[in-house]
Amino acid sequence: MRHALAVLAVLALPGCNNDKATEPPRPFAITADAIGHYCGMNVLEHTGPKGQILLKSRRDPVWFSSARDTLAFTMLPDEPKDIAAVFVSDMAKAPSWEEPGPENWVEARKAWFVVGGTARGGMGAEETVPFSDRDAAERFATEKGGHVYAFADVPREAVLTEGGEAPGQSAHSEDGDGGSGHPVAAPNLLGTQP
Repeated sequence: MRHALAVLAVLALPGCNNDKATEPPRPFAITADAIGHYCGMNVLEHTGPKGQILLKSRRDPVWFSSARDTLAFTMLPDEPKDIAAVFVSDMAKAPSWEEPGPENWVEARKAWFVVGGTARGGMGAEETVPFSDRDAAERFATEKGGHVYAFADVPREAVLTEGGEAPGQSAHSEDGDGGSGHPVAAPNLLGTQP
C-alpha cells in the first residue's frame, strides 16, 4: 500500500509544475528594436498607442505602430492564427499621447476602445484608442469625439480600410481582399469574451 501511494505521489508531481504552462503570456517592453509589422518603421518613432501580438509559433512579439493596426492583424484572414495574446497601450495610464510608455499595456480583450474620434495614430490614420478603464475611455470620447466599444464590438469597418487591409498595408490581392477590392469576412480570432 505504501508503495502504491509513493507511485501516485510521484505521478502527481508533474501536474503541480504545469501551472506555469497555463500562465497567460506577459507583454514585452518596447525597445529600439521594435519594428512595426505593416509599416516597417521603428515603433518608438510614432506617437499614440502601440500594440504587440504574441504568437505561439514565434518567440518575439509582432509589433505595431498603432492600436488600429494591432486589431487589423486579428481580423485579416492571411495573418497567422496562432495568437497567444494581444496587448495594446493602456492610454488610461499613459504619461502622454506622444509617449504612451514602453511597459504600459492592457490585454486587448479587456480593453475599451474609442473609435471614430479625431485622434490620429502612429501612421496618421484614425486611431482606435485603447483604455483599461471605461470611465477614462468615456472622458476621452467626450473630449476627442467617437464612441466607446468593448474589444469584441469594435466595428470591422473602423479598423480595416476599404480594400480589406490594415491601414499601413499596400493594396494587393494577398492582403485579404481576394483581389476583389472588398473586405473578406474574417472570424474574430480571439473570441468574444473580454
